[in-house]
Amino acid sequence: MVPDGVSEVLLHACCAPCSSAIVEWLMANGVRPVIYYYNPNIWPREEYEIRKEESKRHASSLGIRWIDDDYNHQEWLQGICGMEGEPERGRRCEQCFTLRLMAAARKAKALGVRYFATTLASSRWKSLEQIERAGRAAEQAVGGVTFWAQNWRKGGLQERRNQLLKAYGFYNQQYCGCEFSARNGAMTKPLLRQQMREAKRQHADQLQSMSQSIAEQLSQRLADCRVVLAYWPLPDEVDLRPLVEQLVARGCVVLLPKVLDDEQMELRRYHSAADLAEGAYHIMEPVGEPFVDYEQIEVALIPGMAYDAAGHRLGRGRGYYDRFLAAHSHLYKIGVCFPFQRVALVPTEEHDICMDELLS
Repeated sequence: MVPDGVSEVLLHACCAPCSSAIVEWLMANGVRPVIYYYNPNIWPREEYEIRKEESKRHASSLGIRWIDDDYNHQEWLQGICGMEGEPERGRRCEQCFTLRLMAAARKAKALGVRYFATTLASSRWKSLEQIERAGRAAEQAVGGVTFWAQNWRKGGLQERRNQLLKAYGFYNQQYCGCEFSARNGAMTKPLLRQQMREAKRQHADQLQSMSQSIAEQLSQRLADCRVVLAYWPLPDEVDLRPLVEQLVARGCVVLLPKVLDDEQMELRRYHSAADLAEGAYHIMEPVGEPFVDYEQIEVALIPGMAYDAAGHRLGRGRGYYDRFLAAHSHLYKIGVCFPFQRVALVPTEEHDICMDELLS
């Protein structure tokens, strides 16, 4: 229900999917929303930028005002200091809500907008009681503004959210964005793989240009290498084919993996595309003799679904690279990925192999 006399509201938005149905409902009920994007809790920066651009795209499509506030993750970390190990819906979450809604209340007051609200109240994973306490605290601290404590889960808005998510093709993240939420178990490998598939779909028209930039960096990085383990890309991976051809033209020995029937990998030398045949999982593989002098390999370029700052890698779930790299631990491993594949934290298991370096 719209409070009496409300014609405009500053809506703190955590992402486009969460705000879409709310914005539609507000406009249908005669309330003009001003989207306020302030989410310094989101990490890493690449994840923040993906969500920000989706929110901006949504507002632009509707012709409504959209405001981006500063991304100050360090300040946010200071604000929740000492609460890093709290469980979901614990003290850290409420403090996070308070910090963000305090900023929303100040922005509303500065703009002369009497009411402010938040899309955080649309998530079934968040505590409505914590959100309302945070909003009321911000309302009292700032003064002159009123927190609209609406439960955005009711009235069919959840179902409409899912419809709009598909209609707009929104990037649909699978965790709140907080690195501590991910670390405390909110993120699983299947969910992160799903998130990365969505991100790749959202960036489909940019993958080639991103690949070109990454290949150029790698070309310089590998300028003095004589033996390199590379990979022949799947359609959604960083395209290293031009780099592979360039390395071969330089006289570098380029090795590619081949999957064996016993769930292992072996390496074979690449000479030209004529050497390739479709192998397991529709990956193009070399058909020559196995390469066995692993001590000669100077660098191994490893694809993956996601990486974190510590070098943890999320693969596609079959474990071929982990088994191979565990057996050849001397290899210097560079994780190769698109920028948006660098995430706050990759869920890990004992058998997972870390990268020595990341390049995106």
